[in-house]
Amino acid sequence: MSALTDDTLPVSPRAVRDEMIVFALMAALLAIVPLTGIYPFFVMQALCFALLACAFNLLIGYGGLLSFGHAMFLGTAGYFTAHALKVWGLSPELGIVVGTAGAAGLGVITGVVAIRRQGIYFSMITLALSQLLYFIYLQTPFTHGEDGIQGIPQGHLFGLFNLAKPTVLYYVILVGFLGGFLLIYRTINSPFGEVLKAIRENEPRAISLGYKTDQYKLMAYILSGTIAGFAGSLKVFVAQNASLTDVHWTMSGEIVLMTLVGGLGTIFGPVVGAFVIIAMQQYLAGFGQWVTVIQGVIFVACVLTFRRGVVGEIAHYFRRSL
Repeated sequence: MSALTDDTLPVSPRAVRDEMIVFALMAALLAIVPLTGIYPFFVMQALCFALLACAFNLLIGYGGLLSFGHAMFLGTAGYFTAHALKVWGLSPELGIVVGTAGAAGLGVITGVVAIRRQGIYFSMITLALSQLLYFIYLQTPFTHGEDGIQGIPQGHLFGLFNLAKPTVLYYVILVGFLGGFLLIYRTINSPFGEVLKAIRENEPRAISLGYKTDQYKLMAYILSGTIAGFAGSLKVFVAQNASLTDVHWTMSGEIVLMTLVGGLGTIFGPVVGAFVIIAMQQYLAGFGQWVTVIQGVIFVACVLTFRRGVVGEIAHYFRRSL
């Protein structure tokens, strides 16, 4: 797993070792967050968006498919989970299953439509489908329109873990993030992932080798949407609401921004990018609408000076796989 550059590093035992060491350090640092006094809501929110960005990176960084509508998976799973918890009275684990399954179903439906086209046409179709869902959710009664679904009960996960306790909720979110991250990691390093990379680099050649590329791209799209939906379901327990903000096209833009800032085609880049963007929103909130301007300036600076992203540049400098 390496950045999309002309001198990418091949997957080797050394590369796997480097990635495992970084993963262990990341997990250890995240595990001690409750002991540091850092605001837990910020870290939990960042973890949800980090998993979302990793799911998006799976699609574009390794499959070469740029989606401008990934927010629809985040928002759909959030609405489904929120409705299942508040109206149906389901337990947290079943609410997560309902939300994730809803995102997976949406991935199948939209994927069959979008995969028929390539390049910018694929991107525009995903954007159009996302906006279509936005207006549907705006009018559908169960979403409560612009008010969203508020006051979602957190409940007890598996009847044991009280999610109303911030520390317990934090570790549940952390376990969910690490599980989703490892699933993406395993996918990238599987034969399926290798075929995805081949399609990204040269799809006509992959077709000539006998691979049905549309099927591989569809599976990658569905998997990416499902993991994004899982992140959306987890986010419901953190924010205790589901709103139109998570479905709007600007959210899809933020996902792209997180991935590019961290490093497109790197395994840890989207995590770093998500923390950078969420930290900016959290600690620069006093600037009001200027936060968007500041984000734009940082994005332009990254594109001009750090074209590989933060993690991509570090990996390139030290010749390591990150």
